[in-house]
Amino acid sequence: MNAHADSIKYKLGYHVKKDYSIAELASQYIKQWEEKRLDRDSKKETQRLPPSICISRKIGAGASEIAGILSEMVGYPAINREILDHIANEANLSDKTVRLFDGRYPGKLREFISMAFGERSFVQSDYTKHMFDVVFSMAGLGPAIFVGRGIHLALPRDRVLAVRIVSSKKSRIKRIVKVANISELRAEEVLDQVDMEQGAFFKNVYRKKNAPADEFDLVINGDYIQDTRLAAELISISFKNKFEEIENLAEAAN
Repeated sequence: MNAHADSIKYKLGYHVKKDYSIAELASQYIKQWEEKRLDRDSKKETQRLPPSICISRKIGAGASEIAGILSEMVGYPAINREILDHIANEANLSDKTVRLFDGRYPGKLREFISMAFGERSFVQSDYTKHMFDVVFSMAGLGPAIFVGRGIHLALPRDRVLAVRIVSSKKSRIKRIVKVANISELRAEEVLDQVDMEQGAFFKNVYRKKNAPADEFDLVINGDYIQDTRLAAELISISFKNKFEEIENLAEAAN
């Protein structure tokens, strides 16, 4: 993110639980995965990834806050861009995550990724290869909530509830003014910059210029559904309706 966004107190697109740093949350999630991992010798699992919720968003539409509320509702980790990048860039954390995945699905990482990509075109830079390795490893360790980075385009579509959170530029500016405590002019400058950076990422990695509505299971417009808890509840209900198996997963985790 460029100097415009770095200079404000609130990092756009990020929502961290109160009293937790990014490093603490990342370590906490990995510890939870370690504690809940299933013993492959005592329980034969279907070789499918657990279902995940993937939230795509326009920055400033409130998706990160919704994901935080949703995480508390359903008990799944909310993994935003900063947490994903932290795990991917910390060698010990990324190695541990991949090892945990390999323990559950021995030798399956490359196979899962190849099956999910199929004929789709992705830019296979060193960064994207490493990011996808970590994303698939995290997704394979249990249901999760991914925010941003187009994860719904990477994971198998039949194992994902894909959600899009949008709102008008006017509403997004208003929200940024409130959370970042900056002027409307400054908020618009920052928003234009992060929109440009987000667009460049999707063009470079996924070769996509936009996110059409028919790409998603659910689209929520924050201009009309302004209650973030209601938005989280809509996602939770949709997820349960799409993946009845999560009830069995929840019972097995308890």
